[in-house]
Amino acid sequence: MRHALILAGGSGTRLWPYSTASLPKQLVPLFDGRSLLDLALERAEAVASQVWLGTGEQLRGAVSCVAGLVPERVIIEPSGRDTLPALTLGMATIVASDPDAVVAVLTSDHLIEPLAAFVATLERGFAVAESRDDTLVTFGVVPDHAATGFGYLELGAPLVGAGDALTVARFAEKPAQVRAEQLVAAGSLWNSGMFVWQATTFLRAVEAFAPETHALTLRVLAGDLSAWDEIAKVSVDYGVMEPASTSAAFTVAALPLSARWLDVGSWPQYGAALSLTADSNSVGAASTVLLDSHDCVVASSDPSHLVTLVGCEGLVVVHTPSATLVMPSHQAQRVKELHARVAADFPSLA
Repeated sequence: MRHALILAGGSGTRLWPYSTASLPKQLVPLFDGRSLLDLALERAEAVASQVWLGTGEQLRGAVSCVAGLVPERVIIEPSGRDTLPALTLGMATIVASDPDAVVAVLTSDHLIEPLAAFVATLERGFAVAESRDDTLVTFGVVPDHAATGFGYLELGAPLVGAGDALTVARFAEKPAQVRAEQLVAAGSLWNSGMFVWQATTFLRAVEAFAPETHALTLRVLAGDLSAWDEIAKVSVDYGVMEPASTSAAFTVAALPLSARWLDVGSWPQYGAALSLTADSNSVGAASTVLLDSHDCVVASSDPSHLVTLVGCEGLVVVHTPSATLVMPSHQAQRVKELHARVAADFPSLA
């Protein structure tokens, strides 16, 4: 059976003050009353018979209110240990209910459209994974610029008998600008962080490359929750995908994602997901008056609150009932630094 596991445990600190510890960005209604998780659920339901959600203990209450989730398929991580432990726990839980499960691992913090193109790509990924019990399939995004904020998939030879799938020769972490330009010129893809594989294949890879994580996770599933804190924090790319790509026992394959993919990880990126006004402003607020202002991102979670700008250029202005953020767009990556200060000085607002 085809399953989908949505990972929804991130904190999204660069979208503060919308995104907070109790209501991170994937749960905030950013797009016409719908959250990124709502959109992720729609995608998952279009490709899988059963949809699962992996999230943290701190979000148990928040996700319980999300329409469409089956409570028995919400997998709670006792604490954040990064993506490898999260996926190991998720795959082991799914295998317990369906030993033949083929699972798509989907993100909850991206905007991907149109849905039909996404579904077509996932169908090809499922077909590859279902026919090859040694293969871990990942999805790459064709870059439109040399971004330094994304990881890259360096591609190798075509995967025989698998359509447009290519082997992944190596993974490149977030590179410097010159290296990013070289990767794009060589045809590398952005790493989307989405996968398809037979759940048992993934668990064999974890046992091979991260045996302690595998063993401790099985202890957790057997009821020893204290074992969770012994698991090392490590990403799935570093812990499994990278060693698997050079292993004789496994194959890592990549498919290009034939859909628009936007990582809504900062306020300018949120603005890029909105329609532009005549003055090139991105507005996610019900009530605004923008006078002689352009290239700004304006957001408000309070429909009764009026946001006004006069003579502004290249600003991000975000209003919530509890906090207001104003900054030049080019300083957007510093929101994470700001959030740390807010957490120290005003913890209830972080």
